[in-house]
Amino acid sequence: MGGGINVLIKKGAEASLYLETWHDRKVIMKRRHPKKYRIPELDTMIRSQRTVHEPHIIHEAKKAGVPTPTILEVDVAEANIVMEYVEGKQVKEVLDTVAPEERLRLSGLMGRMIGRLHKHGIIHGDLTTSNMILTPHGKIVFVDFGLSERSEELEPKGVDLHLMKRALQSTHYKHAKECFKEVMKGYAESVGQEETKKVAEKIREIEKRGRYVAER
Repeated sequence: MGGGINVLIKKGAEASLYLETWHDRKVIMKRRHPKKYRIPELDTMIRSQRTVHEPHIIHEAKKAGVPTPTILEVDVAEANIVMEYVEGKQVKEVLDTVAPEERLRLSGLMGRMIGRLHKHGIIHGDLTTSNMILTPHGKIVFVDFGLSERSEELEPKGVDLHLMKRALQSTHYKHAKECFKEVMKGYAESVGQEETKKVAEKIREIEKRGRYVAER
């Protein structure tokens, strides 16, 4: 790779992200680690499948009108993905510090983008404000589709948004309520009121289930 940068920026259970230099440009390299506890052949198969699946979903999300990093190279054999480095800050870092009207704007924007994903049958699978980058131009770029899946069903959509709600409550608890309300308003702009009602109902059902399990 030649004397460029090579910095670990996120270590996950399934993969790690490195900031690296690739053909003289800053990129994110996603490397999927071999799992020692899995049978080697099975491990290779799982890592290869996920390495193929994620760029495909990222491309589909882009087609749905959701900003995502550009995929530059996929190495299936090594289970590595090279993608564009997106300039900006995690929404997690800025949501509590911006002016109230900007916070509401960002929340509405997140909701519209989630709605576009769901409308096109894409479930992100890890909707947190850590996986959204606010660019200097005020756009939100969705990253880390490692747990994403394709589905038109109501249940995964409810789970996706329930996770978003939980992420807001744990990381941005002071503003969680108003932010999630705006997320759902933005979501309705993308999918319509009727679908939003159904999804909101599903979120309530999931929350009840969670409480029931906690109380047992």
